Amino acid sequence: MERRLRIGIVGCGAIGGSLAKEIVSSFFKYASLTALYDIMPEKSLGLAGEVKKSGKICVRSLDALIKRSDLVIEASSAGAAWEIARKSLSASRDIMVMSVGGMVGHLNRLHSLAQRHNARVYFPSGAISGVDALKAANMGKVHKVVLTTRKHPKAFSGVAYVAKRFKLKGLKKDKLLFSGSASSAVKYFPQNINVAAVLGLAGIGMRKTQVRIIASPSVTKNIHEIAIVSDAASIFTRTENILHPQNPKTSYLAVLAAIATLKQILQPIKIGT
Repeated sequence: MERRLRIGIVGCGAIGGSLAKEIVSSFFKYASLTALYDIMPEKSLGLAGEVKKSGKICVRSLDALIKRSDLVIEASSAGAAWEIARKSLSASRDIMVMSVGGMVGHLNRLHSLAQRHNARVYFPSGAISGVDALKAANMGKVHKVVLTTRKHPKAFSGVAYVAKRFKLKGLKKDKLLFSGSASSAVKYFPQNINVAAVLGLAGIGMRKTQVRIIASPSVTKNIHEIAIVSDAASIFTRTENILHPQNPKTSYLAVLAAIATLKQILQPIKIGT
C-alpha cells in the first residue's frame, strides 16, 4: 500500500475548513491532513477541533507547514498566494492555489520554479463552467473570450476600486462596475473575480480575455456568463452559483471544484482535459 499523501492547508477560513473536512472524511484512504496554518492561530486551532484532530496539527509558520506536507493547499488571499507558492515549490512541494488572481504577474517564475524543483501547480476551475471546453478549443484557434459577472452589490463591500467610483447603497438597477481585460479585473477585484484569472490562464491570456462586472440588486446568486468564439465551436455557459454559507463572497461551487481537483490528484483515473 502506497503512503498516503500528506496535505497541509494554509488559511483556515470557509474554503480551507471545507477542504480539511473533506480530506478527513472522504479521502482518508489516500491522504492525511498533516498541518494547518493561519495568521490567526485561533482559526487553525478551531478547525483542528472541528475535524477532530489534535492541536499539534497546527503549526506556527508557513515553513513548518511545508516541511510536513507533500501537497500544500493555499486558501488564504491573493496577496499571500505568490509567497506561499514560491516557498512550496522551492521545497519541491506540489501546491493547489485557490487565490488564482495572486499568481498573475508571476506566471513565468511559477513555471520556472515548478520545472526546476519537479513540482506541480494545480488551479481548480472555480465557480465557472466551460473551462475544459476552452482548454480544448485553445489547442486550435480561439478568437474571443468574454466573461460577464453579476453579483449583488453587497458582494463588493470593501472593494477599494468600487468604493472610490460608485455608491451602491440603495442601488435599484444594474450598474456596470468594470469593463476591461482579465488582468485589470484581477488587479481591481482580487477577492471577487478569481474566475477571470482561471479563464485567462486556460485560454488566450489575461490581456485578451475580456471581463464585465455588474452589480445587480435583483440577483441572489453569483452569476458568471462566458462567451467563447473559436474555430472549433461557439461556446456559451451560464453558471448561477449558490453562495457559500460561511462566506458570501465565495461560491459553493468554487469549493467543490477544489475538492474535485483533489480527487483527480489522489485517484488514478482522470476525467476531462
